[in-house]
Amino acid sequence: MDNSLATRVAVAIVLTIQAGLIADDWPHWRGPYRNGHLNEKSGWNGQTWLADKPDWTLGVGEGASSPLVVGPSVFALGWAEGNDTLRCLDAATGKTVWSVARPAPQWGRFHDGDEGMYSGACSTPEYDSETKFIYTLGVDGDLICRDTRNSGKTVWEINLYETYHVKKRPRLTRAPQRDYGYTSSPLVHGDWLLVEVGADSGCLKAFDKRTGQLIWSSECVDPAGHNGGPVLITVESVPCVGLFTVNGLVVIRLDEGHEGKTVGTYPWITDFANNVASLAVYEDNLLITSQYNHKSICRLKVTLSGIEKVWEADYSSKVCTPIIHKGFVYFTWQRLRCLDWETGEQKWEGGSFSDPGSCIVTRDDRLIVYGFNGRLALVETAVRSPEEYVELSVQERLFRTEAWPHVVMSGGRIFCRDRLGNLACFRVVD
Repeated sequence: MDNSLATRVAVAIVLTIQAGLIADDWPHWRGPYRNGHLNEKSGWNGQTWLADKPDWTLGVGEGASSPLVVGPSVFALGWAEGNDTLRCLDAATGKTVWSVARPAPQWGRFHDGDEGMYSGACSTPEYDSETKFIYTLGVDGDLICRDTRNSGKTVWEINLYETYHVKKRPRLTRAPQRDYGYTSSPLVHGDWLLVEVGADSGCLKAFDKRTGQLIWSSECVDPAGHNGGPVLITVESVPCVGLFTVNGLVVIRLDEGHEGKTVGTYPWITDFANNVASLAVYEDNLLITSQYNHKSICRLKVTLSGIEKVWEADYSSKVCTPIIHKGFVYFTWQRLRCLDWETGEQKWEGGSFSDPGSCIVTRDDRLIVYGFNGRLALVETAVRSPEEYVELSVQERLFRTEAWPHVVMSGGRIFCRDRLGNLACFRVVD
């Protein structure tokens, strides 16, 4: 083989490997496509699914933040002994590659209620493949950009409370007042980092992802809600972003000349400002759901003229963000539910997952479902089982505390965490 041909083959192999790693990465809140979908098979071989014991376990600190997986690295954010610590771990062994710690409180400065149910960072970090920067948001408003190529060295940082004079969330219903600090994940869009700040000068703000300079602020000036983060949606070919404020849904334009302008709003006030489940997007439609006082799920169609309700059904999610897949909707609260996307009619329900909950849909039409104190199950989708809930495999009680952090899968490994920061890595058998 001549040198030029050998070089081309070597380059092709490297590119193939890199493409495979990118396809399997989990760099954002809710995965590679930010919607709970995974371009990877579940690993079910017809008889077994996971190894009997995790490949490794590690304490990474308190919090509801989910891990990220980028190539051979796992990134985990947690609080312990007065510090928020971001760890870069080897995905295969769990060994620490590097870690950076920063002084931080256990709860946000206006924390009010339910301190026994949560603590530490609630926001999942955001990774940018272009710059190799990772963005973290602490419960007390510390927004930090770090360079993963330089052992997590700080690139820029601001405190949202102090910079934008953010106030305590208001009480809007008869339920007791609650404030859990910052919970939503930042979101990279082009050269911007979008963050739900909840300030009087704009609920959503766009920062230069490289420098932290403020680029624009939204027309909407609602206080921030309690949720997993803003989501991208395209409306009549216009890039937009949807987010939950304390007052409900707002959709905001991202196109040049209209940055931050409101497309429409949909009232959805909840007890405690707790719309924990994020928005779910399919084309120009959104799903919103809350167990808190609404106890329902609602499909909305978004146009540049506003937002209209398509249907509302008497089923709800408390924590789990719904997944929309091949004409069906899946979410878990107490039990896993499957609804018809067109009508909202329930097709089946089953399993037992308590209040915590999250799920992933795999390329082979199966659901990985995580809840309770670490109940991890593999379940058939309605594509494979249209009439009933079918559980293929389950691991019980992996931890002692709630499974608030969402489950993650990448490269044939499943990563589970509880709110006290116990992180376990399971390898699928196939």
